[in-house]
Amino acid sequence: MEQKADNPVKLLQGQGTLPIVEAYFELCQLKQLFRQGWLRRGVTRERCESIAEHSFGVALLALWLAQAYFPELDTSKVVQMALLHDFGEVYAGDIIPGDPVSAEEKRQREAASVAQVFGKLPGGEAYRCLWEEFETGQSPEARFVRQIDRLEMGLQAGVYHAQGFAHMDEFFTSAAQALSEPRLSELLEAVRTVR
Repeated sequence: MEQKADNPVKLLQGQGTLPIVEAYFELCQLKQLFRQGWLRRGVTRERCESIAEHSFGVALLALWLAQAYFPELDTSKVVQMALLHDFGEVYAGDIIPGDPVSAEEKRQREAASVAQVFGKLPGGEAYRCLWEEFETGQSPEARFVRQIDRLEMGLQAGVYHAQGFAHMDEFFTSAAQALSEPRLSELLEAVRTVR
C-alpha cells in the first residue's frame, strides 16, 4: 500500500498521551495514505490525492448538495457521516477492487480499524454507529453519503482527466452506476465533458 510516510501513531509508541491526541495521530494516517486506484491508473504520487483529501471533498459536497437539493435529510448527520466514512482505512488501508482481499475480509479489517480509533474517544460508540450506518446504507442519509462518496470519485476523475491523465473512464462508469439521484448524475455528466 503506497503512502507518503508511516502511520504517525507509531511516533507515540512508549509515550503516555491523551486518547484524543492518539486518535488525532491515527487520523493523520489518512493524510499519509494515497488513494490507491489513482496510482494504479497512472496518477503520479505528486498529484495523487490522499484518503483525507477525498474525505474532505466528500464532506463538502455532502454539505452543499444536501442543503441545496435534499432538505429532507439531516444535514448534520450527513456531514458527520461523510467525515467519518473512511476511518476504516486508518489501519486497513485503501483496499480497492482487484486487491486479493475478499469483501468480507475488507469489512472485518475496516470494522476493526474503526473500533480501534473510535473506541478510545468520548462519544466513540456514536461515531462507530454512524460509520456502520454508512457502511450498510441503513438510512436515507447513509444512502446519500454513499452516492456522494462515489460522485466525489467521479468528479476527481474529471480533474485528473483535465490535467492530462488518461484511463479515467472506468471511474466515471463506476460512479455513474452508483448514482440513483438524477441531480447527482447531472453533476457527474457535467464533469465528463470537461477537457
